[in-house]
Amino acid sequence: MFNKKKEEINLLELTPVREKRFETGEDGLVTILIPKFKREFFQNLIPKNKSKDFKINFDELGTAVWNEIDGNKKVEDIVKELGVRLGEKIMPAEERITKFLTQLNSHKFISFKELHKSKN
Repeated sequence: MFNKKKEEINLLELTPVREKRFETGEDGLVTILIPKFKREFFQNLIPKNKSKDFKINFDELGTAVWNEIDGNKKVEDIVKELGVRLGEKIMPAEERITKFLTQLNSHKFISFKELHKSKN
């Protein structure tokens, strides 16, 4: 009963999809925007000169990974492309990128197409 093995998932074969709004600053770095309140009523209570969003700033490598997420590329393709483009800056690319994507997924900043299909 409790001995059922969970289906093993190879992260490299999954396709990440963005789930949050974001903006790109003048410096080219990505900032994820998370609403401070879910209900519009409370959003409207925030003064006009204050941001209605929490902002999460990515560094150069986080921005590079985020920009590669287009809903079509698999993680494996993103790893290969950034490994070539950024070289030593991102090595070990597979380990760093998969760990970063796992964190993004745990915070619901991204999801994976293939995991959505299995839930429906």
